[in-house]
Amino acid sequence: MVLPERRMMDAATEEALLSRAKGRDWEAFGRIVDAYQGRVLGYIRRMVRDEEEAQDLAQEVFIRAYQSLDRFDGRASLRTWIFRIAGNLCIDRSRRIKRRPQTVAPDPEIEADDLLNSLDERWRPDRLLLDDELVACIDAAVDSLSDKLKNVLYLHDHEGLAYEEIAQALDVPVGTVKSRLFLARAHLQKQVQAYLGQGGEA
Repeated sequence: MVLPERRMMDAATEEALLSRAKGRDWEAFGRIVDAYQGRVLGYIRRMVRDEEEAQDLAQEVFIRAYQSLDRFDGRASLRTWIFRIAGNLCIDRSRRIKRRPQTVAPDPEIEADDLLNSLDERWRPDRLLLDDELVACIDAAVDSLSDKLKNVLYLHDHEGLAYEEIAQALDVPVGTVKSRLFLARAHLQKQVQAYLGQGGEA
Protein backbone atom coordinates (compact mmCIF):
# COMPACT_ATOMS: atom_id res chain seq x y z
CA MET A 1 0.00 0.00 0.00
CA VAL A 2 1.28 3.46 -0.89
CA LEU A 3 1.25 5.90 2.00
CA PRO A 4 0.63 9.66 1.85
CA GLU A 5 3.68 11.63 0.75
CA ARG A 6 5.77 13.67 3.13
CA ARG A 7 7.04 17.22 2.62
CA MET A 8 9.40 17.51 -0.35
CA MET A 9 13.08 17.52 0.67
CA ASP A 10 15.65 20.11 -0.31
CA ALA A 11 18.16 19.45 -3.09
CA ALA A 12 21.13 18.82 -0.77
CA THR A 13 19.24 16.28 1.31
CA GLU A 14 17.97 14.56 -1.81
CA GLU A 15 21.48 14.35 -3.28
CA ALA A 16 22.84 12.86 -0.06
CA LEU A 17 20.05 10.30 0.13
CA LEU A 18 20.50 9.43 -3.53
CA SER A 19 24.20 8.79 -2.97
CA ARG A 20 23.42 6.48 -0.06
CA ALA A 21 20.65 4.76 -1.99
CA LYS A 22 23.03 4.02 -4.85
CA GLY A 23 25.09 2.18 -2.25
CA ARG A 24 21.99 0.05 -1.61
CA ASP A 25 20.99 1.84 1.58
CA TRP A 26 17.32 0.84 1.70
CA GLU A 27 16.48 3.33 4.45
CA ALA A 28 17.80 6.22 2.33
CA PHE A 29 15.82 5.06 -0.66
CA GLY A 30 12.76 4.73 1.55
CA ARG A 31 12.99 8.43 2.36
CA ILE A 32 13.06 9.21 -1.34
CA VAL A 33 9.97 7.07 -1.80
CA ASP A 34 8.25 8.92 1.05
CA ALA A 35 8.94 12.23 -0.69
CA TYR A 36 7.62 11.23 -4.12
CA GLN A 37 5.11 8.44 -3.79
CA GLY A 38 2.06 10.67 -3.27
CA ARG A 39 2.77 12.67 -6.43
CA VAL A 40 3.51 9.55 -8.43
CA LEU A 41 0.31 7.90 -7.26
CA GLY A 42 -1.73 10.99 -8.15
CA TYR A 43 -0.21 11.04 -11.61
CA ILE A 44 -0.86 7.34 -12.20
CA ARG A 45 -4.42 7.62 -10.91
CA ARG A 46 -5.14 10.24 -13.55
CA MET A 47 -3.58 8.09 -16.25
CA VAL A 48 -5.17 4.71 -15.49
CA ARG A 49 -8.40 5.55 -13.60
CA ASP A 50 -8.23 2.32 -11.60
CA GLU A 51 -7.29 2.61 -7.94
CA GLU A 52 -5.99 -0.93 -7.48
CA GLU A 53 -3.88 -0.78 -10.62
CA ALA A 54 -2.66 2.69 -9.72
CA GLN A 55 -1.44 1.44 -6.35
CA ASP A 56 0.30 -1.52 -8.00
CA LEU A 57 1.91 0.62 -10.69
CA ALA A 58 3.09 3.19 -8.13
CA GLN A 59 4.86 0.42 -6.24
CA GLU A 60 6.35 -0.87 -9.48
CA VAL A 61 7.72 2.59 -10.27
CA PHE A 62 9.86 2.58 -7.14
CA ILE A 63 10.90 -1.04 -7.55
CA ARG A 64 12.20 -0.20 -11.01
CA ALA A 65 13.79 3.00 -9.78
CA TYR A 66 15.66 1.12 -7.07
CA GLN A 67 16.81 -1.52 -9.54
CA SER A 68 17.98 1.18 -11.96
CA LEU A 69 19.73 3.56 -9.56
CA ASP A 70 23.13 2.77 -11.05
CA ARG A 71 21.91 4.06 -14.41
CA PHE A 72 20.66 7.39 -13.04
CA ASP A 73 23.33 9.84 -14.21
CA GLY A 74 21.86 13.08 -12.89
CA ARG A 75 21.41 14.75 -16.28
CA ALA A 76 17.70 15.01 -15.48
CA SER A 77 16.36 15.75 -12.01
CA LEU A 78 15.38 12.85 -9.81
CA ARG A 79 11.74 13.95 -10.03
CA THR A 80 11.88 13.96 -13.84
CA TRP A 81 13.51 10.54 -13.89
CA ILE A 82 10.89 9.05 -11.57
CA PHE A 83 8.05 10.47 -13.64
CA ARG A 84 9.65 9.05 -16.78
CA ILE A 85 9.50 5.58 -15.22
CA ALA A 86 5.88 6.17 -14.17
CA GLY A 87 4.92 7.41 -17.62
CA ASN A 88 6.51 4.45 -19.36
CA LEU A 89 4.68 2.03 -17.07
CA CYS A 90 1.36 3.75 -17.76
CA ILE A 91 1.93 3.64 -21.50
CA ASP A 92 2.87 -0.05 -21.35
CA ARG A 93 -0.27 -0.75 -19.36
CA SER A 94 -2.40 1.21 -21.82
CA ARG A 95 -1.03 -0.76 -24.75
CA ARG A 96 -1.84 -4.05 -23.03
CA ILE A 97 -5.49 -3.18 -22.45
CA LYS A 98 -6.07 -0.84 -25.39
CA ARG A 99 -9.11 -2.78 -26.62
CA ARG A 100 -10.58 -3.53 -23.20
CA PRO A 101 -13.61 -1.32 -22.30
CA GLN A 102 -13.10 0.91 -19.27
CA THR A 103 -15.84 0.84 -16.64
CA VAL A 104 -14.02 2.29 -13.63
CA ALA A 105 -15.77 5.17 -11.90
CA PRO A 106 -13.88 8.49 -11.64
CA ASP A 107 -11.71 8.94 -8.57
CA PRO A 108 -13.38 11.54 -6.32
CA GLU A 109 -9.97 12.64 -5.00
CA ILE A 110 -9.04 14.03 -8.42
CA GLU A 111 -10.52 17.51 -8.67
CA ALA A 112 -11.83 19.11 -11.82
CA ASP A 113 -10.47 22.46 -10.58
CA ASP A 114 -6.91 21.42 -11.47
CA LEU A 115 -7.94 20.79 -15.04
CA LEU A 116 -10.07 23.87 -15.49
CA ASN A 117 -7.19 25.99 -14.22
CA SER A 118 -5.31 25.01 -17.35
CA LEU A 119 -7.91 26.69 -19.57
CA ASP A 120 -7.99 30.36 -20.44
CA GLU A 121 -9.41 33.02 -18.10
CA ARG A 122 -12.97 32.65 -19.36
CA TRP A 123 -13.14 29.11 -17.99
CA ARG A 124 -11.58 29.53 -14.55
CA PRO A 125 -13.45 27.49 -11.89
CA ASP A 126 -14.36 30.59 -9.88
CA ARG A 127 -16.37 31.75 -12.91
CA LEU A 128 -18.19 28.49 -13.46
CA LEU A 129 -20.81 26.53 -11.61
CA LEU A 130 -19.07 23.23 -10.99
CA ASP A 131 -22.08 20.94 -10.84
CA ASP A 132 -21.83 17.18 -11.11
CA GLU A 133 -22.53 17.17 -14.83
CA LEU A 134 -19.74 19.61 -15.58
CA VAL A 135 -17.28 17.60 -13.50
CA ALA A 136 -18.35 14.49 -15.41
CA CYS A 137 -17.91 16.38 -18.69
CA ILE A 138 -14.35 17.37 -17.77
CA ASP A 139 -13.47 13.87 -16.58
CA ALA A 140 -14.81 12.41 -19.82
CA ALA A 141 -12.86 14.97 -21.86
CA VAL A 142 -9.63 14.12 -20.06
CA ASP A 143 -10.26 10.40 -20.41
CA SER A 144 -10.77 10.83 -24.14
CA LEU A 145 -7.31 12.36 -24.56
CA SER A 146 -4.57 10.15 -25.92
CA ASP A 147 -1.96 9.04 -23.40
CA LYS A 148 0.55 11.40 -25.02
CA LEU A 149 -1.67 14.45 -24.50
CA LYS A 150 -2.86 13.40 -21.05
CA ASN A 151 0.73 12.85 -19.91
CA VAL A 152 1.84 16.35 -20.86
CA LEU A 153 -1.28 18.01 -19.45
CA TYR A 154 -0.89 16.36 -16.06
CA LEU A 155 2.85 16.85 -15.73
CA HIS A 156 2.63 20.53 -16.63
CA ASP A 157 -0.63 21.69 -15.04
CA HIS A 158 -0.76 19.45 -11.99
CA GLU A 159 2.85 18.60 -11.20
CA GLY A 160 4.22 21.94 -12.33
CA LEU A 161 7.06 20.54 -14.41
CA ALA A 162 8.67 22.94 -16.86
CA TYR A 163 8.61 22.24 -20.59
CA GLU A 164 12.24 21.11 -20.47
CA GLU A 165 11.59 18.72 -17.57
CA ILE A 166 8.61 17.18 -19.35
CA ALA A 167 10.69 16.81 -22.51
CA GLN A 168 13.29 14.90 -20.49
CA ALA A 169 10.68 12.77 -18.74
CA LEU A 170 8.96 11.80 -21.98
CA ASP A 171 12.09 11.80 -24.16
CA VAL A 172 10.61 14.18 -26.74
CA PRO A 173 11.61 17.65 -28.01
CA VAL A 174 10.42 20.73 -26.11
CA GLY A 175 8.43 21.79 -29.16
CA THR A 176 6.51 18.52 -29.03
CA VAL A 177 5.68 19.14 -25.38
CA LYS A 178 4.31 22.59 -26.20
CA SER A 179 2.21 21.36 -29.11
CA ARG A 180 0.77 18.46 -27.11
CA LEU A 181 -0.11 20.78 -24.24
CA PHE A 182 -1.83 23.16 -26.67
CA LEU A 183 -3.82 20.33 -28.24
CA ALA A 184 -4.86 18.94 -24.84
CA ARG A 185 -6.06 22.33 -23.60
CA ALA A 186 -7.86 23.04 -26.87
CA HIS A 187 -9.68 19.72 -26.59
CA LEU A 188 -10.77 20.40 -23.01
CA GLN A 189 -11.89 23.91 -23.85
CA LYS A 190 -13.92 22.63 -26.81
CA GLN A 191 -15.66 20.06 -24.61
CA VAL A 192 -16.47 22.62 -21.90
CA GLN A 193 -17.76 25.09 -24.48
CA ALA A 194 -19.96 22.39 -26.01
CA TYR A 195 -21.32 21.50 -22.57
CA LEU A 196 -22.12 25.11 -21.69
CA GLY A 197 -23.60 25.72 -25.11
CA GLN A 198 -26.06 22.92 -24.46
CA GLY A 199 -27.28 24.66 -21.32
CA GLY A 200 -25.33 22.49 -18.93
CA GLU A 201 -24.77 25.40 -16.60
CA ALA A 202 -28.46 25.85 -15.87
